[in-house]
Amino acid sequence: MRVAIRVRPGASRESVGGSYGADAIVVKVSARAVDGKATEAALRAVASAFGVRRADVRLISGAASRDKVVEILGDHQELTERATALRMT
Repeated sequence: MRVAIRVRPGASRESVGGSYGADAIVVKVSARAVDGKATEAALRAVASAFGVRRADVRLISGAASRDKVVEILGDHQELTERATALRMT
């Protein structure tokens, strides 16, 4: 399943939830946007929020942008329900 995310680096605490624009899920990370550290932190946070291993989350596009698309491997129905719940928080 592919999910659009909006990364907010430099947050005081990490969280996944809320929406940005039409369908992106907001991912707040404490890491700064230097040398891909915020991207890696965002991928770990997404994996944790969706209850999958980090290896099951892959960056599809947006390596140098706050707007990214990630692919999450797992049960499509469960991932869809979790994405909907995360957008509403």
